[in-house]
Amino acid sequence: MINLNDVEPFAKGGNRMCFVHPLKKDRCLKVSFEGQSKKAKKNAAWYKKLRSAESFDDNLREQSAYQQRSLRKDNPNKWKHLARWHGMIETSIGPASETELVLDEDQAIAITLEKYLFTYGMTDEIKNALNDFENWLRSSLVLTKNIIPHNIVVGYEDNSIVLKIIDGLGSSSFVPLPEISDFFARRYIERRIQLMWSRINWDLSGRKGSWK
Repeated sequence: MINLNDVEPFAKGGNRMCFVHPLKKDRCLKVSFEGQSKKAKKNAAWYKKLRSAESFDDNLREQSAYQQRSLRKDNPNKWKHLARWHGMIETSIGPASETELVLDEDQAIAITLEKYLFTYGMTDEIKNALNDFENWLRSSLVLTKNIIPHNIVVGYEDNSIVLKIIDGLGSSSFVPLPEISDFFARRYIERRIQLMWSRINWDLSGRKGSWK
């Protein structure tokens, strides 16, 4: 068991805390807040309340998302824009999802795409990185939920920016056709790309109106 009692998280989201693995500095440990799944179920739409509380657990949902069809294929490029997953591990404050810790060019923890855009705007370098990310989504058919800039980090490999997904993996389709069909996966991914750009433009415009 990994002791996190005296370890400060380097980031906190709405449902989870992120820690640097005390024994493996290139790994991130994501631990859900106490009672997160029960709270999520309580706030869910009425038809979702029929599901078990476990189905609202972010770590279990992430575990399932990493088992999706596209990531089971023997594709050496599938991790280019996705933090690798190393399984579930027990800690002193609850189970953790163990993933790759993405670093920047100075070997510091990579900032989110959201923070980059708010700090530097749409630079040529980040635009090229986004175009590369788009092409990867289309070729890999990795399914994500809506691509939000705070769920992407700005990594650095081979002297250039590489965007990596750290959260929001999996399909949000009510009918799971994208999970079993390449045809529907492509349609689903094109919609995610459209919404990604809509969200980015909304962020850069001062978040006026709705981005969807």
